[in-house]
Amino acid sequence: MESLTTLFEQYGSQIPVAFWMNIKLTVLAAIGSFVLGVVLALFRISPVASLRAVGTAYVHLVRNTPLTIIMLIGVLAVWGQLKITFADDFTLNFFIFAVISLSLYHAAFMCEAIRSGVNTVPQGQAEAARAIGLGFLPAARLVILPQALRGAITPIGNTLIALTKNTTVAAAASVAEASVLMKTMIEFRPDVMVAIFMTFAVGFCLIVIPIGLLTTWASDRLAVAR
Repeated sequence: MESLTTLFEQYGSQIPVAFWMNIKLTVLAAIGSFVLGVVLALFRISPVASLRAVGTAYVHLVRNTPLTIIMLIGVLAVWGQLKITFADDFTLNFFIFAVISLSLYHAAFMCEAIRSGVNTVPQGQAEAARAIGLGFLPAARLVILPQALRGAITPIGNTLIALTKNTTVAAAASVAEASVLMKTMIEFRPDVMVAIFMTFAVGFCLIVIPIGLLTTWASDRLAVAR
């Protein structure tokens, strides 16, 4: 018991800060991946064959590439070799790289989640939109996407949960998030390793479980009646 007390006296103030970094990564990457995912979903359902090909190629390429590789490409290639930076501050620059990498990776999954929602929209809705003279983009914006997003809440929520857990990969971009602190704590306090694991497991549960509950509630609340 005394060892646990000293553990939290030593690292207790750092744990919320570390998890706050994961939360910031999750929120910003969720916004970025959702916006890009909507664009990719429009590409995949577009009547233009070349756009469909681009959307399909992106989804298959990115989904089958490990997130760590994408993260390292940003840090080692874009920053290390091409010397492209987003901020003068070293820590902020790598944080931005981590957000971009997470957004690019999860956009492929967002795209498929949204496309699954598009498949729930009756074909007659799109035909009716065309019948009144709406082009593809107006029909998608006014008719298809509003219904598709309501039908895609659950898969979008699952993607957000995966994104939250995948923020730990930001350690590859030198971002000091929860997994980095956990590694440090294990290195210096291996005598309470189980307690350290449980602390961070509970921490992620406190972030992930509300996302699941919220998306389940929203899915039931906003489901399109057929």
